[in-house]
Amino acid sequence: MDRQPGLSVRLKLTLSYTGFLMVAGTLLLAVVWVFILRHLPAYTSVPGGVLVRSFLLRDFASAAGAVLAFLLVFGLLGGWILAGRMLAPLTRITNATRMAANGSLSHRIRLTGHKDEFRELADAFDMMLAQLEAHVAEQQRFAANASHELRTPLSVSKSLLDVARADPNRATDPLIDRLHAVNTRAIDLTEALLLLSRADRRSFTREHVDLSLMAEEATETLLPLAEKRGVILETDGDIAPTIGSPALLLQLTTNLVQNAIVHNLPEHGNVWVHTSVRPKTVVLTVENTGEQLTPQLVSTLTEPFQRGTERIHTDHAGVGLGLAIVKTITQAHDGTLTLAPRSAGGIRITVELPAMSPYADR
Repeated sequence: MDRQPGLSVRLKLTLSYTGFLMVAGTLLLAVVWVFILRHLPAYTSVPGGVLVRSFLLRDFASAAGAVLAFLLVFGLLGGWILAGRMLAPLTRITNATRMAANGSLSHRIRLTGHKDEFRELADAFDMMLAQLEAHVAEQQRFAANASHELRTPLSVSKSLLDVARADPNRATDPLIDRLHAVNTRAIDLTEALLLLSRADRRSFTREHVDLSLMAEEATETLLPLAEKRGVILETDGDIAPTIGSPALLLQLTTNLVQNAIVHNLPEHGNVWVHTSVRPKTVVLTVENTGEQLTPQLVSTLTEPFQRGTERIHTDHAGVGLGLAIVKTITQAHDGTLTLAPRSAGGIRITVELPAMSPYADR
């Protein structure tokens, strides 16, 4: 939800503290002023008493102004410091919430000290994160175990189908070819689920990776597919060093380029792969031509088994996990994934990853 910018809670508390202090100081000075006006006339009978009273009232007024000025500065400074100390736990809770929103469920707030409202909120949030992490881990283990269990029978059936297809004495049977295609698709789905589970668990070794080299390797591998479909594939950009898994980042790039080739115009399509460097991040951008896409459809394309049926080709439907894997790999590398429809048709997909520190080798 987009909101208009407003005053921070810390500033509001500071102004509240200062306002309360100024009101209290003003009331106190007003009481002293009334006391002086009530009792000072009793001394006017003394020679020079009227002059003494005038001096006292003038001195009191200047002193009251100085006291109010001091209270204003003291209230602003003290209120700012006190509000910051009181809101420090809220800042930690907010940071933990943002990390959880980005997919990091292992982080905990763990506020110390005696029990109060902030600590109750932090403890409840930590408990929620622990339950979510356990639930997600259970799902990942199930997907990984199921995929492992499916590997063996699928491999055996594939071998049997390969033997049947290669038998020169067999009669032409389209059923065997269809079974072989279904079996191959099931194996691809199993491998995709294993890759998705591996990236979700972040169980990989981080190394120095150049995204521009990943883009070149992916485009070289998929160039025959692009030529077969009549798609012009262009790659350019800067050296883009980052830290991560070379295998996973290559898979990410390959998935993006393959999707861009497959989901394109029926003929004379284009795919552009570009890498760039920003102050703190490196960027991989993959664009393609194609049909006009709505923002609502684009926002769902990273969901598992979402294929975008409006632009599917029957000869290469995929398993519906390509962009879901891209999203998971991006999150596992602390990056961001952005999908946006192009005004001329097609889609622009941007992956932004943390740039490798220039002092990483020092």
